Amino acid sequence: MKELVHTTVGEHYIVEASGCNPEIIGNIQKVQDILTKAAEKARVTIWTISFHRFPPSGVSGVIVIAESHISIHTWPEVGYAAIDIYTCGDNALPEHAVEYAVKEFGATHVHITEVIRGVHDGDKVFYHTITTWEEIQKKF
Repeated sequence: MKELVHTTVGEHYIVEASGCNPEIIGNIQKVQDILTKAAEKARVTIWTISFHRFPPSGVSGVIVIAESHISIHTWPEVGYAAIDIYTCGDNALPEHAVEYAVKEFGATHVHITEVIRGVHDGDKVFYHTITTWEEIQKKF
């Protein structure tokens, strides 16, 4: 009997970060700097960076990387940041980007969903798997 070998295309982290420092997640330059450094920690190649500040205080941005993307939307008024990190390839370390970003944003409660994308058994019929976990009241 032939053993099935699962292969994947990428890892996608969907992060709900609560209790973030409003002064950090409301500052476009700080958010951009933190996510740029997070990309470096993930060992990915940055292609383009685009961030925008929404009145009165939110920040949205995306870093297009050779391996896919890193994006964020923030709501400083409630201390919340929605972070999305998707990477493909064998060399990226997206979990390092997640850990760095939530620590730098000062998150006190983090809910993470990891989606393994493009899973297939050699038949090129793709599906995904989902794992979700929470880090509660932890100093990141």
